[in-house]
Amino acid sequence: MFDKNFRRLNRQFDRISRNIPISRGFLQWVRRPQSRILRIPLGILLVLGGIFSFLPVLGIWMLPLGLLLLALDMPFLQGPMNNIILRGQRWFAKRRRKRQERRRLKEQARP
Repeated sequence: MFDKNFRRLNRQFDRISRNIPISRGFLQWVRRPQSRILRIPLGILLVLGGIFSFLPVLGIWMLPLGLLLLALDMPFLQGPMNNIILRGQRWFAKRRRKRQERRRLKEQARP
């Protein structure tokens, strides 16, 4: 079960790096086994930063990123993070389709 979740999480990382090319180098570095010594503390700091998102510099974006980094080393987080990523991708795709449909209807309504 955990192996399946780990493979799925790696596919999600691959998909993210394809869709956001600027993140490719960071994601390759973070996924290397040697990076574990920095990945875990970085993940914990990002989760804590996300919890304190009411402070000016910190933001809620830090929470999912920290959990994603921790999921690479903690098998019990891999399943939930896979589900969160898939739901987020579906939500963004649905939102994009609605926006495109609205634009298309606006253009059709113009004389």
